Amino acid sequence: MTALDQLQPANPREVNIFAPYMRNEKRVLLPLGIALYRQGRLEGQRGIEGGDNVDFVASWTIANLPADLSRCTVMFDNSVDLQYEISITTFELVDHLIDVIINYKKHRIADFSKGFYRKLLRLE
Repeated sequence: MTALDQLQPANPREVNIFAPYMRNEKRVLLPLGIALYRQGRLEGQRGIEGGDNVDFVASWTIANLPADLSRCTVMFDNSVDLQYEISITTFELVDHLIDVIINYKKHRIADFSKGFYRKLLRLE
């Protein structure tokens, strides 16, 4: 059982603060997205087409308000040479963490979306 399987929904008061920032289709998972955000860390695997998945550890600073900035660091393959960092609004990071939860429910692999990686690698 992974940390994603053991998530407990966030406090409804906190969910209400974030709700206006989330698209309607993601609001149902907002309590779990906030709970994951509050952990400040995620271990997962980046899916590689035609190759082996690459392990990663993501960590971030925890802010209190949706519009506050969080500093997010992702290290691949336990290598400092493969470490990337971005500053992102808390609500955007929670949105990406909801995508992780959706992906995990479908494929049983904790991985960010392509959109998150484009932002992380500054391809947007």
